[in-house]
Amino acid sequence: MPRYVVERSFPYGWLISAEVCRALVEGNTDDGVTWVHSYVSEDKTKAFCVYDAPSPEAIRRTARRNELPVDRITNVTVLDPYFYR
Repeated sequence: MPRYVVERSFPYGWLISAEVCRALVEGNTDDGVTWVHSYVSEDKTKAFCVYDAPSPEAIRRTARRNELPVDRITNVTVLDPYFYR
């Protein structure tokens, strides 16, 4: 399954609760999208979310359904320094 980083902007900050997290995870399954984890800036105005998904379009569909912004979607691969030991 391809992996993507989704960049999101939240001009007023992203405040997210455990209930919202659960709802996002459940809502993503309809399109085969798995939220792996996210990195959020200290001021909470930017998020970099890692997803496994069949396509960028599937991520965009789930974002619209979950009312989340999408600034950019980048297909990525994992580079792990411990792999080379």
